[in-house]
Amino acid sequence: MNDKLNRYLNGVFAPYDGVKSAAELKNDLLLDLQERFRELKAEGKDDETAFEMTIDSIGDIEQTVLEVANLSRSLERKVQINLHAIDLQESDFAGVTLHKGEFKVSELRGADFAGADLTGTSFATCNAHEANFDGANLTDCSFSITDLANASFNKSILVRTSFNISGLDGAKFSHVKLTDVTLTKTDLRKTIFERCIFSGVDFKLSDLRGMNFEGQTFIGVKFDKSAMNDVSFRGATLKNVSFRLPFSLTNKSHRDFKTVCFDGATMDKLTYAALKGLWVADLSKVTVI
Repeated sequence: MNDKLNRYLNGVFAPYDGVKSAAELKNDLLLDLQERFRELKAEGKDDETAFEMTIDSIGDIEQTVLEVANLSRSLERKVQINLHAIDLQESDFAGVTLHKGEFKVSELRGADFAGADLTGTSFATCNAHEANFDGANLTDCSFSITDLANASFNKSILVRTSFNISGLDGAKFSHVKLTDVTLTKTDLRKTIFERCIFSGVDFKLSDLRGMNFEGQTFIGVKFDKSAMNDVSFRGATLKNVSFRLPFSLTNKSHRDFKTVCFDGATMDKLTYAALKGLWVADLSKVTVI
């Protein structure tokens, strides 16, 4: 009777051969039908009655299989989209959904990605000059070695997003929470951050000279070995923030760090103690919490 159940399911699923999700549904369904058949037999039903009752118990299975197969095929088509190394200047991608897409080495100058869901997509080595990412979901996206000059990131979702070694002159991040974002080995001197929260962000080996971080929040952030001459944290909140000065044979890195402004900042005891241990930061106008 197991063979009969299997032949029945083979007939139902035949039009969807090769669709992964349909095959998985078929295997699960066969186990359920076998179990139901055994239960009916244990109740004293004969083979034919038990078989008919077993099949009736699953309802309109053909409609269910059709819906599952159509959804799977739709997702497979989305996964296959590859926009690698092509000219997409001024393209309109506003509101699209593209997970794990490939824009590597593409020309994206002025492209509009406003409100798009681009989770896991790679923009590595692209020219995305003046691109619009306002409100876009950029979780797990890679912008490494990408030209993002004058790009806009207003209210974007930035989680585990990588901007390592990217060009961010004139790029603007506003009303954004950057979570576990990497901005390492990057020149940020002309990048604009307004009303941002930095959580778990890594600025290691980046050039931050003259940056204005006034009034913004930093939690679990690393500024290790970054150039920080004249950086302002005036009125900022710092919790569990790491500052490791660049190596120098002289005391140049200490002299440079002395120009960092912490006036009016609020920080936890650990951050305060670490900064105090550097001996050069002026913490006289800091509030410790």
